[in-house]
Amino acid sequence: MPVPNGFPDLERTSLDLALIGNGTLGALIDAQGSVVWCCLPRFDGDPVFCSLLAGDSPGDKPGAFDIKLEGSVRTEQEYLADTPILVTRFYDEKDGGIEITDFCPRYENAGDLFCPKLLVRQVRPTGGKPSIRVRVDPAADYGCTKRRHALGGGHITYAGEQALRLTTNAPAEAIVDRAPFRVHQTITLMFGLDDPIPGAGDVTSIATTMLERTAAYWRDWTRSLKPPAEWRDAVIRAAITLELHAYEATGAIIPAITTSIPEAPNTGRNWDYRYCWPRDAYFTADALARLGDTRTVERYLAFLLGVAEGSDAHLVPIYSIDGGPIPAEHVAECLHGYRGMGPVRVGNKASEQAQHDLYGEAVLTAAPMFLNSRARGIGDAALFEQLEAFGKHALTLYAMPDAGLWELRGAERVHTYSSIMCWAACDRLASYAGRLNLPDRAEYWGVHAAGMHEVISHRSWNAKLNAFTATMDGDSLDASLLLMPRLGFLEASDPRFAGTVAAIEKQLKHGDFVYRYVERDDFGFPENAFLVCTFWYIEALAAMGGARREEARVLFEKVLAARNKHGLLAEDLDPRTLEQWGNFPQTYCMAGVIDCALRLSKTQ
Repeated sequence: MPVPNGFPDLERTSLDLALIGNGTLGALIDAQGSVVWCCLPRFDGDPVFCSLLAGDSPGDKPGAFDIKLEGSVRTEQEYLADTPILVTRFYDEKDGGIEITDFCPRYENAGDLFCPKLLVRQVRPTGGKPSIRVRVDPAADYGCTKRRHALGGGHITYAGEQALRLTTNAPAEAIVDRAPFRVHQTITLMFGLDDPIPGAGDVTSIATTMLERTAAYWRDWTRSLKPPAEWRDAVIRAAITLELHAYEATGAIIPAITTSIPEAPNTGRNWDYRYCWPRDAYFTADALARLGDTRTVERYLAFLLGVAEGSDAHLVPIYSIDGGPIPAEHVAECLHGYRGMGPVRVGNKASEQAQHDLYGEAVLTAAPMFLNSRARGIGDAALFEQLEAFGKHALTLYAMPDAGLWELRGAERVHTYSSIMCWAACDRLASYAGRLNLPDRAEYWGVHAAGMHEVISHRSWNAKLNAFTATMDGDSLDASLLLMPRLGFLEASDPRFAGTVAAIEKQLKHGDFVYRYVERDDFGFPENAFLVCTFWYIEALAAMGGARREEARVLFEKVLAARNKHGLLAEDLDPRTLEQWGNFPQTYCMAGVIDCALRLSKTQ
């Protein structure tokens, strides 16, 4: 029988995945309950489970964590409501079955947030006499090395530079031999660093307590948010997903927990997204702040100010999650890629680029500190002075060439989005100064913002196209121009914005979805829609009002329908098949769900 789409092991290598995590660890689990991606000891660490990128036939390559019901004929899978706790149910032909509950512990403990580098899997029999096989085969060195194991009392250790441990009440010999065994009671598998499991009692009672406290933590957290009544569940799932990308140890926020899932098939557009981009982090922090979560914003802002300290507030496009430089871009030779579509890259060369919009996003990140009543008081004169250092760079660089937000690896140009973000830095500094009753600084930044606005309005407007263009003095478009009203650069009622939207619809909209640009870049012409651009388009239509708002609501529903069964979105979408591509899940897109729901909801 032909394999669907010509890809062996398609079920294992699709993006019909669920994310579990706790802000320290993140793992992707497929429809068959296999852990297909998980890095340790941190988001940007070595992938110990990496079958997602092991090629079109992962087979017996190291990097797998599978739990299989013998004779399984049907599976079901869902998150527990308002949590990132995943339940997978298997059924056989003889009414036998098991239920797997997967989670990473996260809860308050003695005044601190407890989120260990620990993946917990509990297997419970649900009927009949179920028999299972468990395969735990962690890899090292990006899939190159199979780890040696050793049996201990109630655990298995796995050697490596960072030793790992599986603590379990299951028969360890059967796991090592991949032999079937009966499940008579709840089986617990706790996988993490080679450390003793915290807590008193047997492994199942410890895990059960962790599960209960983790579920309670997430439900308390979601109750603290203010989602719209419309699309409430979609918004909560998006918020939880965003929170799982905030690294608890430092406050850094990553765009995705994966590397090198291609933007489109066989294009080479494979990038490592496991680091902190100030741009992406701003959109994540802003979406959470709109829902009322200021803690994540405060922690990320502290991270950002920390990396800027000592560098004269000079920002680079990408930081490691501990605030240092990221690895030089190179290829992980032992991983053949998603569906065999390599290369698998570690590191990201875009970290070497000039991207001037970063200063605007840095200043905008602080907006809740000055404007949000729940965080007001944190935005003081000392914070304002730190932000002014970003403003000085913005003022100097706003009309200088850079690589732009799309990180083009060819020639630099003066990108309109970067210029507008630099303007936004100065404009918001004037606003913050006003809040702090600093009239001299308000005037200083206000005057400079006005001058920048005049230059951008003149040089980025193309009368022939009746639109703003992607670059100053240019003649091409890009979808970031849709953000002009959101950033306050233009009113949505401005005829120039209407002209820009019309031009984008003509050139960049394919079916229901919007491409970021359509011109040739270093890798050819884009093949799939960069999904966040469609969210920006929806926001733009909603801001324009009238019939366009109803268009936005219809399109928003279509985009929501393109999510996977767990409510998650990758970076890119094939507008013809609605298949997801690109790193997963993508915070840009999950933030888009929140932003559009808040903009469109009739209950807001």
